[in-house]
Amino acid sequence: MGPGGIATIIAALSLFVIAVAVGYAVVRVGKLVDQAGAAITDLTNEVTPLLEEVTLTVELINGPLQSINKVTKTVEGLTTKISDSTEGFLDKNKMAMNAAGALLAVSKLKKKSDAKAKKTKRKVADEEFE
Repeated sequence: MGPGGIATIIAALSLFVIAVAVGYAVVRVGKLVDQAGAAITDLTNEVTPLLEEVTLTVELINGPLQSINKVTKTVEGLTTKISDSTEGFLDKNKMAMNAAGALLAVSKLKKKSDAKAKKTKRKVADEEFE
């Protein structure tokens, strides 16, 4: 056997080693793909009930929110009607407007006198502790 025959054997062996390495890599990648598929299946099986529960929860929350929205709109309409009727009443009746002004003035005076009484009580209490 000459040098060409030995070179051919070496080339054939090196190609065989490369083929085995590529085959091993393909088998490993195949197993990885199988495991990834199994993981995706498990994830899908676990996420589907969770999404159904979230959907149900959102539906259960939306019901009361719609009721609250209706109540809020009703209260808003009622408030608007009361405001409009009060304005109309006060615009037509000057006497009622004067009475409302007087009540506001009395209310402000009452608040001022209450504030003064509290200050006086604080001063007296501070003097008792000294």
